[in-house]
Formats: sequence, C-alpha cells, structure tokens
Amino acid sequence: MDQSRINQILEKISTVKIAVYGDYCLDSYWVMDERGSEVSIETGLQAQAVATHYYTPGGAGNVVANLSALKPAGIRVIGVVGDDMQGRELTAQLQHLGADTSSLYIQTANFNTYSYLKRLVDGREEPRIDFGVYNERSIETDQKILASLESALQECDALIFNQQVTGSITNDSFIDAANRLFEKYSDKIVMLDSRHFNDRFKNTYLKANDREIASLTGLYVTPDESVPVADVKGYGKEIFDRYQKPVFVTCGERGIIAFDQSGYHEVLGIQLKSKLDTVGAGDTAISAITLSLAAGFAPEDAAEFGNFAAAVTVQKLYTTGTASAEEILQISCEPDYIYNADLAENERSAVYYPGSEFELCAPEVLEKLGHIRYAVFDHDGTISSLRQGWEEIMEPVMMKAILGEQYDSIDSGTFHKVFAEVKAFIHKTTGIQTIYQMEGLVNLVREFGFVPEHQILDKFQYKELYNDGLMEMVNLRMDKLAKGELGQEDYTLKGAVAFLYQLKERGVTMYLASGTDAEDVKNEAQMLGYADLFDGGIYGALKDYTKFSKKMIIEKIIRDNNLKGNELAVFGDGPDEIREGRRAGGISVGITSNEVQRFGHNPAKRPRLVKAGAQLLIPDFSQYKKLVSLLFQESENYAEA
Repeated sequence: MDQSRINQILEKISTVKIAVYGDYCLDSYWVMDERGSEVSIETGLQAQAVATHYYTPGGAGNVVANLSALKPAGIRVIGVVGDDMQGRELTAQLQHLGADTSSLYIQTANFNTYSYLKRLVDGREEPRIDFGVYNERSIETDQKILASLESALQECDALIFNQQVTGSITNDSFIDAANRLFEKYSDKIVMLDSRHFNDRFKNTYLKANDREIASLTGLYVTPDESVPVADVKGYGKEIFDRYQKPVFVTCGERGIIAFDQSGYHEVLGIQLKSKLDTVGAGDTAISAITLSLAAGFAPEDAAEFGNFAAAVTVQKLYTTGTASAEEILQISCEPDYIYNADLAENERSAVYYPGSEFELCAPEVLEKLGHIRYAVFDHDGTISSLRQGWEEIMEPVMMKAILGEQYDSIDSGTFHKVFAEVKAFIHKTTGIQTIYQMEGLVNLVREFGFVPEHQILDKFQYKELYNDGLMEMVNLRMDKLAKGELGQEDYTLKGAVAFLYQLKERGVTMYLASGTDAEDVKNEAQMLGYADLFDGGIYGALKDYTKFSKKMIIEKIIRDNNLKGNELAVFGDGPDEIREGRRAGGISVGITSNEVQRFGHNPAKRPRLVKAGAQLLIPDFSQYKKLVSLLFQESENYAEA
C-alpha cells in the first residue's frame, strides 16, 4: 500500500461517524516509593507511599482512544459505569478524547466501574487489584444500551461491538435483542470483537486472533498456542462461509489475514528492531480496520491500514498506545516485512532442493532463476571469517556501557536480564552499519537508567570503544596472513572464492557491500586475495554514515543498469542485505554459515534470514557447482567444466 492510498484513507476517515459499545474500564497506575512510607500511629502497620499516579481509559475506552487519534468526524460511547470516582474519571477522559458520552449510563446499584489498579514497585508490577468483578448489569441498563445501539445503527457509519470482561453481559436476553438489531440493520458495518461471545452474535463482521478463530471452528487451543498461518487461512474461510461477513484475523508478528467473498488477503507482519509491548495492539487494529471500512475501503485495504497502525503502537512501551496519522504514514514508508514466520520457527518444515543442502524457503523463486547479471555480496560471515567473534566483543562493550559503574556489582538476575536484551538487540541488528547499532546502544543505556545522563557517551564514542577491541582481534589475524602463517582458506567460507570465480566466468558484475568501515573492507578483501573480482566496487560504512547503506547500493545497481529483479542476486548472512534484495525484487540467498569452522549450518542464523525474506538458504559454498547450476539453470556438467 503506497502513501497516497494511506492519505486517501485518512482523508475519508475524517468524515466517518462511529460508535463503540463495550466494557469501559479505567486503568490505574500507582508508582510506589518506600522512601516516603512511614509506620501508622493508629495501626502500627507500615504504610505504603505513592510517588505518582495516573489513569488511562482501558477496555473499550482504549478503542475510543485509538479512534480519537485518527480524528473521525464523531465518536459515540455506549456502555455503563458505576456511580463512583473511577466512573467520573473515566467519563471525563473519554470526553477529553472528543467522544459523546451521553449513552454512557450510570448504574447505581450492583455495579462498580471496571477498574484495574496496577502498583509499580521498582519498575515491577505488583499483583493487580480489580474493581467490578461482581457486577450485575440490570435489565433496565440493558434496555438503555439497546436503544442506544439502535440509534447508532441508524445514525453512524459503523459500530464496534467490543466485549472483554468476564461476565460483563449478564443477561442472555441482551444477546438475543442485539442479534435482532443486527439482523434489522444487516447492511450496516458492525465489527464484533468479543472475548467470550464471538459464537453468539450474527450478522456482524468479525475481528479475532488466531486462537479465537480456531476455537470458533470447534478446536481447543491453549492461550499460549500459536496457530499456523496455513491453518488460520482454512479456519477464517470456514467462518466467513458460515456468516458471509468479512473476517479479520490478527496473527501477532505474522500480520493480519482478511477474508471476504473474493477469498483471503494476507498482510505480512512488519519487522521492528525496537523493544515491543503488544498490549493494546488488538484495540488499535480493530479501530483502524473499522474506520477504513466505514470510509468505504475494501477489507484488503483495511487490513493493511490496521497492520500499519498496530505496528506503531507495539513500539510504545508501558502504555496502551495509539497511532496517529503521521505515525502511520511514517511506518508505511518502505516497511520491512516478516516473511514465512511459521517456517522460520520450525526447521522441520524445511524443503530442500533435490540432492543439495539448499533450503527452498520460497519455491516460486525457481521460476525467476537463469537470468542473473549482477550480484551483491555481504562480506563478514558470507565470504570472510576474519571478523568471526565480533558479537563476543560487542556484547561486553554494550554491557559495560549500560551498567556503568555497577557492571561488577549488580545482582546476577539483573545482569542476565540486561544481557538477554543485549543479545536480542545484536541478533536483530546483524548486518547493519555499526554506527546504527551504537545509536541503539545509546537508547538502551538511557532506557535501563543505570548510568547518569552526563556520563552517557554518544554513538561515535561507543563505536570507537567497540572498534578498538574488534580491530585488536582482526589485526592479529591479518598479521598471520601477512606472515604466511595462515592462508586465504583459513579465513574464508568453504567454496566461497571458487564460487566468485564461477560468477566472474559467467560475466556477472559483482559488488561487495559491508556494514564495516569502507577502508577496512577494501583492505581485508585485498589481503584475502579476491578484491579484484568485485568489478562493481567495494563499499562500506563512511564517516558520513548517511551516505551509505546496502539499500542505497542495491537501488543504484538497479537504477544504473535498468535491471529487472531477476537479474540481481543478493548473498548474505544478515537480515539487512536479504531484506533489501527481496524488497528490490531480486533473488535473496541467505548464508546460515558456521563462522567458527567455516563450513556447515548455524541454526541460530536461520530464523532471522527466513523472516527477512531469504528465498534460498545455503550453509556455505561447498556445493558451489550445484549452486551455479541452479542459479543459472545450467546442467551440472556445464558448471563443472
């Protein structure tokens, strides 16, 4: 979906009037600080001091917040609160969001506003305190809500019917009456998202997650189970066929699948490098999807728009965030999609090219082969192993930067928690320029908060610390090469150089592109004896780091040579180059190299390469003759000649 399409959706959303029925809740956050506590004179018990507190709309209230962020023409709230301070605070906040709360009814008896109190102690959430657990909604309240639902169906462009709290619908008669309304106004968009009653409502659109859609077909699915996308496609079709109304299934990082009369429309998830918090992503998705539908766009467009919106909010930590128009436009600009997420996590599903170690992640790539004229190679871990072990150098640099003076004294639990974050960050950012990794390190240092602001270095200073340690290791290896103690074969992947010569013989123009500093890449390729093979050029990071990226190199090659996608192949062991090759329509070959032994498969690399869009995976170049035969669609005898 291009940005002009998103702008069209946003423009038409501004004319939409939408209503939200649901369980309106107030999320309460108390940040505790024992330094201010004292012993009560009256009871002799230790008091607990609250340093600060804040409140946000939850449940259907978060749906309203997400709708408000996209600025429709009107939002109508339909629901019930108690006659209490939580209800008054919630109502005020909904009004502040621009919502009409005239249909938010107060039930004085047997009803407390749903509220969830979360106490935070040293950044950790204590057991939650829940209000409204024993609510009983009266028949009188039901009748008021039903009358408001009918008014909304008559006057609004769409209705979101959102049910999340256990026992929030007390009377079966309410469900029966709502179904009669939905049948009466069956031409209206009613988007159902119900945690407990999805199977009880008819004549509605449906938003469900992968587990809920499976359950609707009669399957038992555990709360932490991930349903394969291939199965979701079958379940979603079954539910659409049953009700003949569009169905939207959210699948976490795997994206959203929409079902309508034309079949299914799969929208891939978006690869995000930052830390994520998925709380509230479903509310964002249903808000953006329903507004798009109400604005007159097809389910396929609505699903894609909702996917972008959810990708914005999952990056907002420790809050149920919302997505603005500006944020959606920003994230939709050349997004990094997640490919084959199920395959990435399940190597048992791998399919191999006959007689080889080549995994076909996207078998349709076979139809594109035979036309390669240009090739881009990553360096470290793809051809060279000179820098093998860089992660083990970056890890302690990052750990010491984050923990500062507490590096030697911090408790083991916290140390391992930080270490896990560091490893995950390095894993996600493999292949990008070091300076961008150091930019991320600065953010991590601030996020953890162990180092005072005035002691935090900038990204260039952190890069210098890392490079000092790395180059000490690399220079020792280069020295052994220069002295003849070790040779090319000791620092290159099995068959890599022979493969380069095979491409050279076939007239392929080759480029070397690395996230390492440009002069270092050129020097190392020269020392290893294959620099002259890269007649397209050798590229690396520059002092002005904005002037180089693998994306820029690939785009320049295509532009300068007027290439079709199948004329370009990209080889690499990191997600960055694989992703850019796939984005450009080229052939992306991932290398799951074991850099220690310089041949064989490293299973840790496989998931990230598959998700980045690798169409073909190889462990090394030991079967380079078979690889040449496959890529150029030659007989193997010719490749051996």
